[in-house]
Amino acid sequence: MMEGRKVSLAGSGPPLCPGSLHGQVGWKELRSDVTPGPSWEGEGSRACARNQEGGTNPAAAGATSGEERLRIQGSGRARRWIQRIQGSGRARRWVQRIQGSGRARRWVQRIRSRVRLTGRPEEEPAGPGRGQPEPAPPVPPFFSLARPGPAQPGPAARGAASSSPAAAMSGPGAALALLLLLLALPLPGLLQARPRYEPTWGSLDARPLPAWFDEAKFGVFIHWGVFSVPSFGSEWFWWYWQKEKREPYVKFMDTNYPPGFSYEDFGPLFTAEFFDANQWTDILKASGAKYVVLTSKHHEGFTLWGSKYSWNWNAVDVGPKRDLVAELATSVRNRTDLHFGLYHSLFEWFNPLFLEDATNAFKTRKFPTSKSLPELYEIVTKYQPEIIWSDGDGNAPDTYWNSTGFLAWLYNDSPVRDTVVTNDRWGAGSICAHGGFYTCSDRYNPGHLLPRKWESCVSVDRGSWGYRRDARLPDYLAVEDLVQQLAETVSCGGNLLMNIGPTHDGRIPVVFEERLRQVGAWLKVNGEAIYGTKPWRAQNDTLTPGVWYTFSPEEGKVNAIFLNWPVSGILELGEPQPKLGETQVKLAGYKELLKWVALGEKGMVIALPQLTPQQMPCQWGWTLQLTDVN
Repeated sequence: MMEGRKVSLAGSGPPLCPGSLHGQVGWKELRSDVTPGPSWEGEGSRACARNQEGGTNPAAAGATSGEERLRIQGSGRARRWIQRIQGSGRARRWVQRIQGSGRARRWVQRIRSRVRLTGRPEEEPAGPGRGQPEPAPPVPPFFSLARPGPAQPGPAARGAASSSPAAAMSGPGAALALLLLLLALPLPGLLQARPRYEPTWGSLDARPLPAWFDEAKFGVFIHWGVFSVPSFGSEWFWWYWQKEKREPYVKFMDTNYPPGFSYEDFGPLFTAEFFDANQWTDILKASGAKYVVLTSKHHEGFTLWGSKYSWNWNAVDVGPKRDLVAELATSVRNRTDLHFGLYHSLFEWFNPLFLEDATNAFKTRKFPTSKSLPELYEIVTKYQPEIIWSDGDGNAPDTYWNSTGFLAWLYNDSPVRDTVVTNDRWGAGSICAHGGFYTCSDRYNPGHLLPRKWESCVSVDRGSWGYRRDARLPDYLAVEDLVQQLAETVSCGGNLLMNIGPTHDGRIPVVFEERLRQVGAWLKVNGEAIYGTKPWRAQNDTLTPGVWYTFSPEEGKVNAIFLNWPVSGILELGEPQPKLGETQVKLAGYKELLKWVALGEKGMVIALPQLTPQQMPCQWGWTLQLTDVN
């Protein structure tokens, strides 16, 4: 995380040893090999498809042309058929059940991407200049049935699966796939061309945020990397030790490591031998979170996947010798309905290419074109994350990063274009101004409604986002603090992203696991007041402190989350306007209706049930559900 710091990098930094960042590979070698090959969605992607063994160019394999597709969709008979299907109550309920399944959502998403890749009229690729998408890694062949992950089928497997796109989508399976796709898409989406976004903030900011993100409300952030090895002070260990030379960090290294020990020497010690993706996934599921965001690369530049653009400084070549991103992504998608997202740092503290660009006042763009942007295209096409959580602009403007060009590709042509959400950290000046949802600053909490969707990211460890061995018990947020953060954030229209830091050997420390499971237990009782809610007309109560409101639109319920159980057993609320003989009050997790008395035209006094601690529906905050209130 950036911690709101202004970092000055130009012409600064510690002395660099040859090959220090990437093992024995020198930077001259790296810089000569990092230019991405032609892989943008024009000639590059078509050439890639032609070159696959046993594969062919989708456009030449009998795929439906854009004109033919529009002609079919535009026929009156087809429209009436779709309307009859969509108008059937039985069909609607069946489709809702299918759409509620995470597995079905991902399957339909893959079908949509294949239809797009084969049915869209061909377009000329955009150039790689500023304001245009950079060359992207090859889009996987559309007939590949592999889940997002590191391994794609080999040539033999691809040839066995299908000799052409047309064959891959033929037979009874094609009919069912087409029916699901037609039902899952609203009729206007079939008959009208999808809007395309220009590489400008005005166009990109107008893109509607996919609905799932606002409905999710709660996610888990995971900060994991080489900084987990020293696990001292902060995930900014390298910067504080070698750039700012803070005394505690220098002393720590002098005391515990031999002279000449470099930060790169921590790489092989990042072992992850206890990392069990399924165990992590089960803990994430128990937390009640609806999405997870993993740091694929922090400011140190070490990637948790085997990036082609980070030789000998990634988890496949150094340390675990495993694709950690792929393992967690696969497990999350196979075992839960959580949405999988990736954090990615734009800049790297001590990368010579970035330092050279910074010295040139960012008038040269060697680093983003050869390192940062290719990595972004790589993780999107390879792992298909539904959240891109960008960070770390290094004080460089968004034009240096070509952020608008990348986002235009992401929203228009990427395999996750329909579901992906992005944040606001895309260059100096973009935070809290441009992007999908706003984060504004670390631990952001405005305390009031904002005109745009926002997210508050809060670390369970008050002092660090990564794991640190020197943390003390008071440094950790209690579950009461987390429940309060969640209630306040959701009542003001935000999402809460709760951060944990695993150890270098791949364990989620028990204090983090406990907090995750405690929040999950609270959500089992009070989840109706969180998931899928909207802000009410009042965010907090004007009479009793510590009461936060949300609104459940489908049930028409007002949820009053109160954090302190009154000793008197009487709770006064100043905001609701009850209706005599109609308003009902219920305590979440308790069966009986509660008695209440109106306080004039506005406000009410509610008699809470007399319960022992063992009878309480939960221990750290409670929800009153009010129906039929003005």
